[in-house]
Amino acid sequence: MSVINVGQAIVLGIVEGLTEFLPVSSTGHLKITEGLMDIPVDDKAVVGFTAVIQVGAIAAVLVYFFADIVRIVKAWGVGIARPSERYHHDYKFAWWVVYATIPVVIVGVAAKPLIEGPLASLWVVAGSLIGGSAVMFAADRLGKHKRGEDDTSLTDAMLIGSSQILALLFPGFSRSGATMSTGLMLGLDRVAATRLSFFMGIPALTGAGIYELPSALGSGAGVLPLAVGTLVSFVVAYASIAWLLRFVARHSFTSFVVYRIVVGLLLFGLLGAGTLNA
Repeated sequence: MSVINVGQAIVLGIVEGLTEFLPVSSTGHLKITEGLMDIPVDDKAVVGFTAVIQVGAIAAVLVYFFADIVRIVKAWGVGIARPSERYHHDYKFAWWVVYATIPVVIVGVAAKPLIEGPLASLWVVAGSLIGGSAVMFAADRLGKHKRGEDDTSLTDAMLIGSSQILALLFPGFSRSGATMSTGLMLGLDRVAATRLSFFMGIPALTGAGIYELPSALGSGAGVLPLAVGTLVSFVVAYASIAWLLRFVARHSFTSFVVYRIVVGLLLFGLLGAGTLNA
């Protein structure tokens, strides 16, 4: 039998789709949800399952930003074929995404035993939710919000892409929160920081899902729950992306900061009371 049933897969797919791109930590919320459903958060099949259903959320990004992605990939291909066209920002940006993904891949592979072991603890999630909130609050308040997406550089891309390592090592910190906060610290406006967070997540999360698929299947995650969870995460994530872009165009990140602190403190309380198993 699969370690996760279809009903649980639907719930986890909804949680993944809602939280993958919001700066509230999808990994943290998935681990909390798994704990509430008595699913062992450090089980290899469970870790693999959560990585695989992220592909559904990434597919939502590919569909939502299809026109932008086609434009960037086209510029990349033209630039490779014609050196005279390599001045184009889209050509440079395509390479920057590739370069910016390398650090997180290296750390992800090297630190895999820690990520799937001690760092999978809900105590780490609770602390990271609160710690990441402080970083996000400071970045939102201190950032100048003056630079747009076309003003980015290789340095910006490398710093934003590398910040994903924080979420990798400290589940609860939030990949989106780390990348958006870094973008804000670099002076990007909220919409630009959010869009870059989406683009930077495509190769890292897709690669993680593909990498974990054999492990998930081999460790006891059934094909049907994986398929259902991935499909649900796609549908919910698409709606979440549309909402988030509208929200950050008009609001600060304060509401996310408050929410994260509340969830982190609540999680500390549940763990301390023994209601949840870390």
